[in-house]
Amino acid sequence: MTRLLVVCLGNICRSPVAEGALRARIEAAGLGHVLKVDSCGTGDWHVGDPPDPRAIRSAAAHGVDISGLRARQLDDADYRDFDVLLCADASTLRIVRERQPADATGDIALLLDWAGQGGGDVPDPYTGDAAGFESVWQLVDAAAAAVVARHRRGAPAVRA
Repeated sequence: MTRLLVVCLGNICRSPVAEGALRARIEAAGLGHVLKVDSCGTGDWHVGDPPDPRAIRSAAAHGVDISGLRARQLDDADYRDFDVLLCADASTLRIVRERQPADATGDIALLLDWAGQGGGDVPDPYTGDAAGFESVWQLVDAAAAAVVARHRRGAPAVRA
């Protein structure tokens, strides 16, 4: 079982969209028994809140329902409970690395880089419009497809 945790700032835009895209691709590929995914944020501003309505609409436009997800904050147990913490951008990566406890076992990486997509950051669409959320969907869905394809080939995950 490989356990993936997608991390952004508030867990209402990028990380729940990525969680939804990953779950949909994993389930469609019949890999739900070997790949698990969750998401969280580095901050506590939105703990308990559903994803941003624009994120929900963007995912729904692609047949993925993320409306039931609720924001939570990264905690020390996540560094042990997940195999890879996948950060949406370089700023989040820095924060996640700074908070890493001494007994951490999970790898930490940029989502797009780890998925083999390059490109670095998933831009934060929070202050933008629906087009920004669609752009995020396209990026994370391509990353999700790459993660599933790599797993099907039996190739090892890209290490941080």
